[in-house]
Amino acid sequence: MVFHKVPTWIQQLFPLRVWKKPEGKEEIYLTFDDGPVPGVTDYVLSELSKKDMKATFFVVGDNVKKHLSLAREILDAGHSLGNHTYNHLHGWKTNNQQYFQNIKKCDQILWDELGVKTKLFRPPYGAMKYSQAKLILRSKEVIMWDVLSGDYDPRLSKERILKKLIYHSSDGGILLFHDQEKTAGILPQFLPEYLDFIQNRDWKTTLL
Repeated sequence: MVFHKVPTWIQQLFPLRVWKKPEGKEEIYLTFDDGPVPGVTDYVLSELSKKDMKATFFVVGDNVKKHLSLAREILDAGHSLGNHTYNHLHGWKTNNQQYFQNIKKCDQILWDELGVKTKLFRPPYGAMKYSQAKLILRSKEVIMWDVLSGDYDPRLSKERILKKLIYHSSDGGILLFHDQEKTAGILPQFLPEYLDFIQNRDWKTTLL
């Protein structure tokens, strides 16, 4: 089951993490996780460019290493990068030392290869131990989301994904999509229509 809208009580359990931005600015925040992946990330970049929209890409360090030119394309198009660990680690299943080292490794490749220093971090699967979050929050802004597209779930139709995105989108919302192999087929089926919806609402897409 996909919870497209993160319940308020869950957000309140972790108040130091960023789930949504303040309302009143007619802004929305598009985020894409797990890239860069050829054939998917470049598709997303093309669609965003058509609408002159911006997004924040939470990249996996190993994918940056494999597809460095594509990572540069993200930056050249005016988008921003966030840290999504080097190997897409599940915090609950990883000891703290390994987890922290993996985050540092992602930071290092972003700096060494792209000259990017980011304070944005999103835990893969949204999963972190309390002890991990406590240390990470000393130096990073932990970005979660309030609307989940569910694009990674093959059981969901494009109609359901689009309907839920439109229903739950609101001013200040942080929306989560994935530019990975699992979503290569479904993104073209709903993303253009969703970007049309944003444009018709006159919402500005803003970087985190």
